[in-house]
Amino acid sequence: MTQLPMFGQPPDTPTAKPVGDQAVTLQVLVTVKAAPNPSEKYGETVCVAGLSLDPNRQGWIRLYPINFRELGPDASFAKYDVVSVEAVPARQDSRQESWRPRMPTLKVGKHLTKWSHRRPWLDPAISSQTTMCRLIGATMNTQSLALIRPKRITALRIVQHQGWSKAQQAKIDTYVGQLDLFGNEDRTPLHAPRFAGTYHYECEESDCNGHKQGFIDWEFVAFQLLRLRGMNDNEAAQRLEQRFLHEVCSPDRDIAFYVGNVAAHPRTFSVLGVYWPPRSIKG
Repeated sequence: MTQLPMFGQPPDTPTAKPVGDQAVTLQVLVTVKAAPNPSEKYGETVCVAGLSLDPNRQGWIRLYPINFRELGPDASFAKYDVVSVEAVPARQDSRQESWRPRMPTLKVGKHLTKWSHRRPWLDPAISSQTTMCRLIGATMNTQSLALIRPKRITALRIVQHQGWSKAQQAKIDTYVGQLDLFGNEDRTPLHAPRFAGTYHYECEESDCNGHKQGFIDWEFVAFQLLRLRGMNDNEAAQRLEQRFLHEVCSPDRDIAFYVGNVAAHPRTFSVLGVYWPPRSIKG
């Protein structure tokens, strides 16, 4: 098995983007696949994030946009895959971790199957010095991605999704309306998920008053599509809570949240995914 390069905790201050716009090759351990959003050009786009495996560019990497519809079987990838891709700095995004991938260059490497393979990378990325309260209170242009430890999770609120906004629906309509022009048969509209979720929790800051953050993980949406068919709303909402609160965030799991902010609102963070290895079993 090929050994991955190893180093410790990601820096609290993100590595600055290069000055020029020349593409560089990034090697990333994928930890986040956010729920897809409407796109006028692609139909839907996904934000992917993970840890850089390059010792000269330590820390978190955000790759956007990624259109999974157009990825062939050789280029499709999952959480905890190691991928390499050429990318250029995202100049319209001030967040230092943000890059625009050149998807034809993407190569999928090894998959870290067991928690024992993932923990050496991700456990050091959790720092008691990085709390949600400190991330929100930080100055501009600092960390926009992190893995933070919740001290106490009080709830996962499940509500009916309100549907796409007018701007999002307009993007979908434009994309679907291009069918006759381009003859592309895979221009099905992106449907809004049935439910939205919000985690309520306290971080490890001593005076934390609690946080309420939207849960926008791909797995949360995929679970609705694959596992909740035929259930009424009450049954489906209970099943979502059972899965993502009582199972994924159960007391026997060593929980941390992948979190990321919004480019236009740097102090607004969402839960992008859950890191949940067993407490007692390391594999």
